[in-house]
Amino acid sequence: MGKENQFRFGKYNILALYLILSLIRYKLALAELRYSIPEEVREGTVVGNVAKDLGLEKSSLSYRRFRVVSGSKDAFFDVNTDNGSLQVRKKIDREEQCHGSGACLMELKILVENPLEMHHIIVEIADVNDYSPSFPEKEQQFEIAEHTPPGTRFQLLAARDFDAGINSVRTYTLTSNDHFEIDLSQSDEDKIPFLVLKKSLDRERKNKHLLFVTAVDGGKPPRSGTLNVSITVLDINDNRPTFSQDTYQIQVYENVSVENILTRVTAIDPDEGVNGEIEYSLSKALPRNVYDIFELDSVSGQIKLKKKLDYEESEIYKLDVEASDKGTPPLIGRSRVIVKIKDVNDNSPELEVTSLSNTVPEDSKPGTVISLISVTDKDSGVNGKIISRITNQVPFELKPSYKENIYSLVTKGHLDREETSLYEIMILATDCGEPPLSTVKSLSVQIIDVNDNIPYFDQNPLQFYLSENNVAGKSIFSLSATDNDINENAAVTYQIVKGMTEKDVTAFLNVNSENGQISALKSFDFETVKNFQFQVVATDSGTPSLSSNVTVNVFILDQNDNAPVILYPLSSNGSAEGVEEIPRNVNAGHLVTKVRAYDADIGYNGWLLFSLQEVTDHSLFGLDRYTGQIRTLRSFTETDEAEHKLVILVKDNGNVSLSATATVIVKLVEPKEAFAASDVKSATAIDEGDNVTFYLMITLGAVSVLFLVSIIVLVAMQCSKSTDYTSKYLQETNYDGTLCHSIQYRSGDKRYMLVGPRMSIGSTIVPGSHANTLVLPDRRRVSEEFQVVATDSGTPSLSNNVTVNVFILDQNDNAPVILYPLSSNGSAEGVEEIPRNVNAGHLVTKVRAYDADIGYNGWLLFSLQEVTDHSLFGLDRYTGQIRTLRSFTETDEAEHKLVILVKDNGNVSLSATATVIVKLVEPKEAFAASDVKSAEKLEEEDNVTFYLMLTLGAVSFQVVATDSGTPSLSNNVTVNVFILDQNDNAPVILYPLSSNGSAEGVEEIPRNVNAGHLVTKVRAYDSDIGYNGWLLFSLQEVTDHSLFSLDRYTGQIRTLRSFTETDEAEHKLVILVKDNGNVSLSATAAVIVRLVEPKEAFAASDAKSAAKVEEEDNVTFYLMIILGAVSVLFIISIIVLIAMQCSKSTDYTSKYLQETNYDGTLCHSIQYRSGDKRYMLVGPRMSIGSTIVPGSHTNTLVLPDRRMASEEVRP
Repeated sequence: MGKENQFRFGKYNILALYLILSLIRYKLALAELRYSIPEEVREGTVVGNVAKDLGLEKSSLSYRRFRVVSGSKDAFFDVNTDNGSLQVRKKIDREEQCHGSGACLMELKILVENPLEMHHIIVEIADVNDYSPSFPEKEQQFEIAEHTPPGTRFQLLAARDFDAGINSVRTYTLTSNDHFEIDLSQSDEDKIPFLVLKKSLDRERKNKHLLFVTAVDGGKPPRSGTLNVSITVLDINDNRPTFSQDTYQIQVYENVSVENILTRVTAIDPDEGVNGEIEYSLSKALPRNVYDIFELDSVSGQIKLKKKLDYEESEIYKLDVEASDKGTPPLIGRSRVIVKIKDVNDNSPELEVTSLSNTVPEDSKPGTVISLISVTDKDSGVNGKIISRITNQVPFELKPSYKENIYSLVTKGHLDREETSLYEIMILATDCGEPPLSTVKSLSVQIIDVNDNIPYFDQNPLQFYLSENNVAGKSIFSLSATDNDINENAAVTYQIVKGMTEKDVTAFLNVNSENGQISALKSFDFETVKNFQFQVVATDSGTPSLSSNVTVNVFILDQNDNAPVILYPLSSNGSAEGVEEIPRNVNAGHLVTKVRAYDADIGYNGWLLFSLQEVTDHSLFGLDRYTGQIRTLRSFTETDEAEHKLVILVKDNGNVSLSATATVIVKLVEPKEAFAASDVKSATAIDEGDNVTFYLMITLGAVSVLFLVSIIVLVAMQCSKSTDYTSKYLQETNYDGTLCHSIQYRSGDKRYMLVGPRMSIGSTIVPGSHANTLVLPDRRRVSEEFQVVATDSGTPSLSNNVTVNVFILDQNDNAPVILYPLSSNGSAEGVEEIPRNVNAGHLVTKVRAYDADIGYNGWLLFSLQEVTDHSLFGLDRYTGQIRTLRSFTETDEAEHKLVILVKDNGNVSLSATATVIVKLVEPKEAFAASDVKSAEKLEEEDNVTFYLMLTLGAVSFQVVATDSGTPSLSNNVTVNVFILDQNDNAPVILYPLSSNGSAEGVEEIPRNVNAGHLVTKVRAYDSDIGYNGWLLFSLQEVTDHSLFSLDRYTGQIRTLRSFTETDEAEHKLVILVKDNGNVSLSATAAVIVRLVEPKEAFAASDAKSAAKVEEEDNVTFYLMIILGAVSVLFIISIIVLIAMQCSKSTDYTSKYLQETNYDGTLCHSIQYRSGDKRYMLVGPRMSIGSTIVPGSHTNTLVLPDRRMASEEVRP
């Protein structure tokens, strides 16, 4: 007993050591328990409390999915997740599950998740005495010769008991008799009963004996089985057969073929005759399956194979062979044949996958366990050794467990569902046999989405075009963001970022949070708002949610919703009526008056045409349809009436045109009356032409002169004559009396003008400026710039601002306009006559067209839509030139019709057609016609006008056609030529500029500035327009990208963070300025940023402040202060001279400069108009883009009139 306890103690120590080493080797928490239960217990019987033995909390069993993982189809056990006990699921028959007398052990795997743990449990099934011993036959017969000596042994059939151990067969009993007794012989694990003759038989007394052999097991209570033994007493046969070997041993492979002879047994009987003839047979005490597998030839003793062998079913077979003679009674000899089966690799490996879950989140860390995999092979030895691996390229790997052929499938890299959402993992298990066998198992793993992708817009910023006068409350456009995640993580909601300014348009916008439909709560007016910008935030529904924003630029498209407004003539009651008096003796072509009108719309909607709606005599007056000039068509006669009424219709070119009418009464007077009337009206005519009179300009000059005079009087007590400077300024002979006297200054993005009681059209009054400060519309700007300030609600509040630039983008809303050919009725038709003898390549004519759009929208292509003979004429698709393809023959028709299609390159192209009739004439006729058209042909060949147009921007001229009759008659036509811009001007850097003219500059800033500090602003200019002149700024080179940022639209350079002690003291930034032409042109500027200590920076800023102000606005604020001081001092000097008293100076500046955001920009000028030119009297500094008037002593500048859309040149 002590040895047994010592053995058990040692066994448990070894088992514990093995478990500890296994746990160290593998990171999963593992354990092994052992329980024992009897077989045939009822369902639900508790085997043991596994959770308690494993140290698991009962409350966490359900959450951790505490369960039994069984590899077999029939599970005999399960666990109770409420109390953690292991229970019997169904009855267990030990004899069915375990063969033999050894211990019957069942191995279970207990799996716990979160964290993952696998525990092995051994359940021993204890035998119960539920089977009685049984004999293979109910009766056994013996024939025993009567002279058989006592002590002779006869083998009885052995009883079999399916129970094991003590419950198996323990003893045999024999019914009481005089001749026989029973004896047991131990053979291997079996007890073989023998019938022993204890007393000689006497056939004459009793020839047959009937006995009962009882087999009894060791159970409590014991069970038994009975065998009937019948003994027949025979006559003498005294020699029994003898085998050559007591035991035969053979080895065969399990794949040996059926009917193959395994071995042969031989026995010898020395008797003669029938008593020596031997028959072989298998013992009847063998298991039944032996008779199905093996066959013994009764004559030859050969043992054959009847059925395929299987090493996995049984490794060894023991065959008891009997040799019996034919004597009476027959004698039997016995031997045993042991057949050992050798394993062959005939079983492929089997994979059992225990999936914790077939889904895994994409943010799982490498090493996350996905599944447990068990691999088995029924073969043994090398044939049962298995190698497992993953065959395809997946981010998973197999990690071996502490136990052989058990693996964990774990992640070996980062997963991305957006890249791969489903993995098919191919696991290959191969044994080491010859040849090796393998099994492939496919395991599908679905990747669960995690909210790791932010919504994004396909384009940022977005640009939308909206026609004005939209319906309030309806959707105007929609936007959409994409999220690469799925389900809730991809459900995007939209929200507009509300602005903080008063003019913020987001208050009038609403977005559908689900579909991104944006609707306007009010109707937009192009004349009020041309464009605006806002931001939309797209947020997904993941946890935590991710978001991104997009900047939306909305451009308002003009509609023809403004009727023309008559500016002249205007009567005193405001109606468009006027009276013009002209001498009766004026010649043809005399300018009677000019009707002026204005349309707030732009483009074709604002292009005005003038026509005579009503006139008393059509032969007297003509109206220019483009300029509104009314001229006489002929000289007046005595019979012409003295008063004529003209009604002029002014009509725009919108799709649905709007119009207005003006009435002009023309009175014919005698030359003397006209001369006297002109003297009376000259002053008022001057005042009506402009908003400020010329006399105000003379007064301003006199104030300055008299101020100098007063200073001289006070100092030297002498008098000086005043000088009238008017004459030298007004040396233009065509001066028409238009005068403007103004003081202009700029504050922020507005321009202000100080004027008298009359105000400029299109200007607004500044609140609090006593009705004499006007805000002038800045017509130079093609973009809007404003700042948005973001302020938090903290204490103290912090804020930051951003500059927003809104650029107006062109849309293809203008169809091409045919400029040539044009017929007298205005249709695009013309006739061209060419000699019949011209050669191939002769220029027939050139179709000219114009498109008001820019870029691709204004790029025109020409194509032949219809032609009578395609072999005769060719059309250049880019220039519109029509040329001959071959010489003409006599068979060619004399007249050919060509229809030319002119189409722009917009997304939805617009087009127009022109018709050219080509007539073939004889050379003499063509020669006469060429004299009339020679000047036009030269222009077409050399494109001289084209280069002139590039300089002027637009050209308007008149062509006079005169016949050769007597008297000659003539007519004229006005030709308007519009120039299309090309990207032929590179950007020009305006700031920074060094002394040598290179685009370089040095900026000094304090080291202690915060993030967002404005370092400087790069300014550049491009002479082109539209996209060709739209400049973008980018950082081409910078020493430290974390320090500085550049606004790509405004050119502002700001700090990204605060400076540290380790930052260098000098940084070089190279800025690339690039336009947006098809072939973009660029320029570069270099800015050296130096970090200085705060004291040094403060001193430097004082020295540079005046220059900064001048660079911002080109004219200083101090000039305006001086101008006001001159006027004040002049008044003081007058009072001193008259009253000889002192007077306090009055500063009138305050009432003019009440704008709080005034930034110091001042322009003091005296402007007047003479003819089609505007003049400004300035100091030594001149306006960019102006020219000097000859003879004006270099202080009179000709200003470009930016209001004019075209130039008119009269011959």
